[in-house]
Amino acid sequence: MADEIESDLQDPALYINRELSWLEFNQRVLDEAHDEANPLLERVRFLSIVSSNLDEFFEIRVAGLQQQVQSQSSVVGQDRMKAAEQLDAISKRVRKMVGDQYRCWREELLPALERENIRFLTYPGVEGPAQTYLENYFADEVYPVLTPLAIDPGHPFPQLLNKSLNVAAELDGSDLSSNFAIVQVPRILPRVVALPGRTRAQDFVFIGNLIQHHANALFHGVTMRGAHQFRITRNSDLYIDEDEGSNLLRTIEAELRKMNRGKAVRLEVQKDCAPHIVERLQKVFHLEASDTYHVDGPINFVRLASVIDDIDRPSLKFPPLVPRLPAALVEVDFFQQLKKGDILLHHPYDSFQPVVDFIDQAARDPRVLAIKQTLYRTSGNSPFIPALMEAAQSGKQVTAIVELKARFDEAANIRWARMLQEAGVHVVYGIVGMKTHCKMALVVRREPEGIRKYVHLGTGNYHSSTARVYTDYGLFSARPVLGDDAAELFNLLTGVAKFPGMKSLLVAPFTLHDEMLRLVEQEIAQAEKGQPASLFAKMNSLVDPEMVEALYRASQAGVKIRLLVRGICVLRPGVPGVSENIEVRSIVGRFLEHSRVYRFENKSDPIIYLASADWMPRNFFRRVEACFPIDDPLLKAEIDQGIETLWNDRSKARRLQKTGKYRALTGGSEGGSAQEMFLRRSEERAKAEQKAVLAEAPKPPAATGR
Repeated sequence: MADEIESDLQDPALYINRELSWLEFNQRVLDEAHDEANPLLERVRFLSIVSSNLDEFFEIRVAGLQQQVQSQSSVVGQDRMKAAEQLDAISKRVRKMVGDQYRCWREELLPALERENIRFLTYPGVEGPAQTYLENYFADEVYPVLTPLAIDPGHPFPQLLNKSLNVAAELDGSDLSSNFAIVQVPRILPRVVALPGRTRAQDFVFIGNLIQHHANALFHGVTMRGAHQFRITRNSDLYIDEDEGSNLLRTIEAELRKMNRGKAVRLEVQKDCAPHIVERLQKVFHLEASDTYHVDGPINFVRLASVIDDIDRPSLKFPPLVPRLPAALVEVDFFQQLKKGDILLHHPYDSFQPVVDFIDQAARDPRVLAIKQTLYRTSGNSPFIPALMEAAQSGKQVTAIVELKARFDEAANIRWARMLQEAGVHVVYGIVGMKTHCKMALVVRREPEGIRKYVHLGTGNYHSSTARVYTDYGLFSARPVLGDDAAELFNLLTGVAKFPGMKSLLVAPFTLHDEMLRLVEQEIAQAEKGQPASLFAKMNSLVDPEMVEALYRASQAGVKIRLLVRGICVLRPGVPGVSENIEVRSIVGRFLEHSRVYRFENKSDPIIYLASADWMPRNFFRRVEACFPIDDPLLKAEIDQGIETLWNDRSKARRLQKTGKYRALTGGSEGGSAQEMFLRRSEERAKAEQKAVLAEAPKPPAATGR
């Protein structure tokens, strides 16, 4: 009977394809662009995020599937879809999504923007001073940096960069050596040109439109039959054999130079592009019609994000974020404060500044002996880098685990690694074959009573910018059990040793997967005894087949399961006899839901873990991840309150149906956006803390009359 159940739970029908699930996530982002409850310019920002997400999806996921088809790979997922079948399904789904995206732009956003005196004009449809300005702008700023590239036997087709905007020019004349040329739009040029002029209006023109119209200026004495914008997306996954590369940093640098010239995986052309031009481009890039997307509007909405930032219209954007700075961490001795107990921060509602201050104070403190920190992704002007450099230059033992393979941040991390090394920081790249994805900082300090360790553990990156738009938890602690575990994990990352075991942390790829499975099994055992059993899990993606099977078994046993999965979810909820006790929701809103929270009922004594890891095979087996417990009763209660707030969201939450589609929720006790609720609570806590501080402040002496 057990074998029969095991076999049933591996039925492909119980698993949603991971790529199609991701596309449904991107649809939820697009839904935010449609949502009139969002400020207008934020709707435009969501539209640009959809394009940015699709770019990465094609660069990595579609590229990988195309490679599987070419190599005739037989690899399939739990849903048993072959690579060719997935590509076909992706093409159909993306085509529908892109059509919806451009209709949203043309029929909803453009008219709404125009009502607000923000116009995106089509050149040469402008007149008067605007026409003169654009003609001069092209002549002075654009023309000098353009290079026409003829295509003929003496001039092979140029190696166009990944995601670059280009214009294909069709030339007329039987005496010409070539009737076809390419003009690549240099990345140094802005993709959207703002027009000067009216005080209460802002007008813009897309640079591709301007170059397309003036392309004939590049071909003197030649008649141009047409000019057509297009864009190529290339395979951007790095191919790194760490066993073969003697110097990982140089190996990745070499791969980065190749990345912009990887195999083409997608062709985007404007709707009116001549069919024979499309066919010629498809032939050049070895692409099929299924890889080609005709768009009715500007190619690449990604560049709209910078325009939104430049438009000074606060009423059309989300209200400014003012993160709470906890009173306990304002102008205090960090180390003395942490001796009193753990401190939990919930970003972006709580300020990220204390995390910066923690490292900065440690760098300047003469009692601090050592600082160790992981750096997976960090901002372009990261405050952590100069702090670590200052600490090293002052004689402290400073170690940075820099993840050179952090996708799309490789170049930045190489730059940081070199700067840190030059300042005397010990820079290491972690365990061969693994990405170091845990978020962890350790400070070792000599105190009168002896050596003491202080740690910061987080669910998100040490990135000051994304900390304002990603929801994440961060824990400060001086508890020896966490400090000792962190020290052991850093030694494992920098030295040569076997995994020593941990007292408190769960660490991938060593213990995290087995322990999560054990905790699910523990709930199953409770349910089978007729005792209360439940679990809540919040993550970015749920893909690991063993975890999905365990959740199915738990549902069959009667465990009540609530899953908040922002992105990919291959589990199919609501299947009779299998997943009736599982509900899956997703929240897409102003902030990117990034925190990972795992809560198990544990016989009415809840176990709560926060983590850097999702429930995906790569997190469990191909990355170094840290999952840390929350033991303080007050902090547990705070996280429990946060869980219920998220689950009560009836504004931005969507429920996953067994069909793989998502549906908006209705009703509920609170009925609003969880993120707005967290913002209000943060403001209320900040006011209450400020009031308490003022109440404790010494009163000035009363004025005396004469």
